[in-house]
Amino acid sequence: MRPSAKKIVVTTPVGHVGSRVVRLLVQAGARPTVLMRNPERLDAAIRELVEVVRVDQGDADAVVRATEGADRLFWVDPPALVDGDPVAGYARMGASAARAVVANEIEATVFLSSGGAEKRSGAGEIDGLGRTEELLDETGANVMHLRCGYFFTNLRTQLDEIRAGTLSTPWPLDHAMPWVDPRDIGEIAAVRLLSDTWSGRVVQAVHGPQDLTFRAVAEILGEELGHEVTPVHLADGEFREMLGSVGLGRAQIDGIAGMAAGLSSDYVPADARTVLTTTPTTLAQWARTHLR
Repeated sequence: MRPSAKKIVVTTPVGHVGSRVVRLLVQAGARPTVLMRNPERLDAAIRELVEVVRVDQGDADAVVRATEGADRLFWVDPPALVDGDPVAGYARMGASAARAVVANEIEATVFLSSGGAEKRSGAGEIDGLGRTEELLDETGANVMHLRCGYFFTNLRTQLDEIRAGTLSTPWPLDHAMPWVDPRDIGEIAAVRLLSDTWSGRVVQAVHGPQDLTFRAVAEILGEELGHEVTPVHLADGEFREMLGSVGLGRAQIDGIAGMAAGLSSDYVPADARTVLTTTPTTLAQWARTHLR
């Protein structure tokens, strides 16, 4: 079947991953349907090549209507800002996806999950992604969970601090974990959405080129930015206090702090690094382009 013959629905089409998915799909000849809360955020050049539907992903009825006739679905649980508890918020979004898959008999879904989702509990807000995995599995339809590493783009939220010479983190400074460019995730997602070679329940980890510690990350950033960057470890209590100082509630703090606490002590990823999970873009390449 030609790519353009499939109806492919993409959520979060202006996100770090979703925007790459959309661009690759249109370049492959498809005309995807994109679901957006604020369609005005979509680039005008892309708007001409896609079908745009205004929808809140937390509105299950609206999601069912927006995905009618879909063959493939790329689903991202967006931040559930109206939910005090991010775990419950992600699960609510996942329930919308699962309902749409069943109601519209969507043949295959590619879900943007995360490493740690396999724990199902004890990984902070990632537990909500784990619940979404379960909800999609329960549909009985074909589903692929992309369990991704730590996004390079998370560093953008600390750009001012990095420029000033420090990189603060609640993660242990010598804890190695996968780091990945979201664009590389988008490329895998797009290929899977267009492919007929997989079925059933599939897990594909997306680990980036190598595991990195925050000490290594700080060294790489320093080399690319031309000045020393010192990693600084924040104790759990200190990190929680900092999150509270910017107005986050208890459940939100638990969700964010719980990721580092739950995935850095005795956690062993279920998905090993292989040639299938390793993507090409290095942190140095990304920083050279996006942080200089």
